[in-house]
Formats: sequence, structure tokens, C-alpha cells
Amino acid sequence: MADQGSEGLLSPFLRKQRIRAVKPYLNGSILDYGCGSGELAREVSHENYFGIDIDQESILVAREKFSSYRFASAAEPCTEKFDTVVSMAVIEHVKQPEQFLLTLAGFLSKKPSARIVITTPHPTMDWIHGAGSSIGLFSKHANDEHEELLDRKKLSAAGEKCQLVLSHYSRFLFGANQIAIFKIKSNN
Repeated sequence: MADQGSEGLLSPFLRKQRIRAVKPYLNGSILDYGCGSGELAREVSHENYFGIDIDQESILVAREKFSSYRFASAAEPCTEKFDTVVSMAVIEHVKQPEQFLLTLAGFLSKKPSARIVITTPHPTMDWIHGAGSSIGLFSKHANDEHEELLDRKKLSAAGEKCQLVLSHYSRFLFGANQIAIFKIKSNN
């Protein structure tokens, strides 16, 4: 479904809060993985932004809204490397979080500062997402597509399996959401 970030009364607000949370961690070239309609592009110059999504309709909307920015389908091969890989509210939709993080890590540049920035709802708020989506506060489609909400421990464990270290973690929106920053584990 295209642009789940606008489906539901509070979804646009939640998207703005996710963008606000990741903004301090945007550095260098940015891959927005699961970009949806490309709203993060507003925070990044067109030279440093590349958005990827599995939903072709979302890509078309993003290209129309941000015509000078680059967007592609996740089905298209991408060999570029990026300083920051951002994925907002996506990891909870995948069956294998470790494989997902491994995919994201494959896009990282070799710079020591390269990082993966993830946002995801906190599992203690699952009931709020369920109730809110049933009355139109949040995206019903997004809620129905949740595989698993991961807490700090599970995020860290998933990263460890991919040779990633959780370098920063915090919760925002009164603890309802979380941000996790991963870096490639050094051999030092």
C-alpha cells in the first residue's frame, strides 16, 4: 500500500516524529531504505539522498513530489555505498530482522562513521497500535503487516548476528517508539 505514513489520523504526526528522531544522525550520503513517499528527502540535499522502497506506487509518488531526488524499487539492484542507511518503521515488518540488518549493512561505506539508523515501535505499545489502527488513528495496513516488535535486547541481538554493534539506543514519543544506531563491529 502506498504511503502508509499518511493513512490514519496520527500517522503524519508519527512520521514527522520519526524524521525528527533520525535527523541528528544523518551524515554524508543517505540511503532511505523503505522510503515510502520520500518525506525524509526534505531533510537531505538531492545530491546526498537515495530512496528505495518495495512499493512501486510509493516510488511514483516520491518521484512526483521530489523530482530532483533519486528513488528506486527494492527489486532493482543497487551497488552504491552510503555513509548513513536509514530505515524508519520498517524492521517490524520483516520476517527475519537479522537478514534485514545484513542487507542494510551491505549498503554501508567503509568509513568508520558509517551507520545504520533504525526506528521502530516499542513492543510494550503493541496494544496501542492495534487499538489505534482499528479506530483510524494509525495505519491499519501497517499494523496488520507487523511481524514482530523488537525491544532493545532483540535489536542488539539481531545486530550482533550481523557483526553490527548497537552504538546508540533511545526511546522517543513517551517511549512508544525507539531509535537504534548500528555500526559495523571493528576487529580492534
